Amino acid sequence: MTLFTPLLFILLLISSTSNADDSLPMVKATPTLMKQIKIMAIGEGQVHDSLRLPARVDLDQQRVARMGATVTGRITQIQVELGQNVAKGEHLATINSTELGLVQSAYLKTSAQVNLRRLAVNRAKRLLASDVIAAAELQEREGILNEADVDLRTATDQLRVFGMSDRDLAQLARDRKIHSFLPITASIQGTIVERKVTVGQVVQPADALFTVADLSHVWVVAELPEQQASWAHKGDEALVTIAALPGQELSGRLIYVADMVDPKSRTVTVRMALPNPERNFKPQMLATLLIRKQGVPALVVPDSAVLRINDSEHVFVQTAPEEFELKPVKLGVLDGNVRHVINGLKQGNKVVVEGGFHLNSERLRKELE
Repeated sequence: MTLFTPLLFILLLISSTSNADDSLPMVKATPTLMKQIKIMAIGEGQVHDSLRLPARVDLDQQRVARMGATVTGRITQIQVELGQNVAKGEHLATINSTELGLVQSAYLKTSAQVNLRRLAVNRAKRLLASDVIAAAELQEREGILNEADVDLRTATDQLRVFGMSDRDLAQLARDRKIHSFLPITASIQGTIVERKVTVGQVVQPADALFTVADLSHVWVVAELPEQQASWAHKGDEALVTIAALPGQELSGRLIYVADMVDPKSRTVTVRMALPNPERNFKPQMLATLLIRKQGVPALVVPDSAVLRINDSEHVFVQTAPEEFELKPVKLGVLDGNVRHVINGLKQGNKVVVEGGFHLNSERLRKELE
């Protein structure tokens, strides 16, 4: 913004007068000053009703997985650290479980019984074909085989629940050696954001030991006061600014508006999804969420035309080719680069949108003379 200089005062020939009707300041400018100001006729534009809420960056809960042990046992090794990036299926820790060993033992015994029962059934079929035994004998042996098959399937399903894969089961059946060590693996690709386990710790299946999150997308979460619960809807346009990253304004839409009021805070939770490919947005960062409604036509004035004088907002309105009147106005909040005119201006008024500072500075100088 250009400051007044003595040379500029020489070039200006400005007379300040008072309007007899409303006593508003008038300023007359020479052609030299007219070249330094810009005038525009105001008209209708799109005004968006908006609501500003304190918010925070949070994990995208649809991209979070919590991993724990599938059996009771003792942690013997931990392969990852907090903050480490891991791939899906990567080993996070190793657990030693006597419970797993017992089920593997039962599986091997049942598998052996199935093999023996199957041999007995095959032998009975040959004997029946030679009329050595009756058909009832074969049926009895087939019944015993079916019972053994059920026991084997039960043991197999239990081992799968404990985390053993088909490959692990095939190796167990082939080697017939009990292996009571079981890995805890990542179920998704992401970053270790929480670790609640140490080597030697005895863990249960209900314990959440690791939390892995995909941080390439996050949520911005805000709480909408109960009195304004009907104001926001899923799909509304939203803008977010983050305190730790000034100068950045990110746009999106609300992906969620809660259907229930939190009985403690008397608020409704709203969320906006935010892409985070560079990992600049850290969960729990403080943010501001601006929810915008669909624009409606209204009289607007460029924000650059507004001067704040004595704690009130004013604009210079052109009343003649080289005459300007300083008028107080009542305006709405800033929406982009315009302000909604509530009172003080009419459509078609020509206002100074650049150079108003010069006119006001000269007005003040004249008042001091």
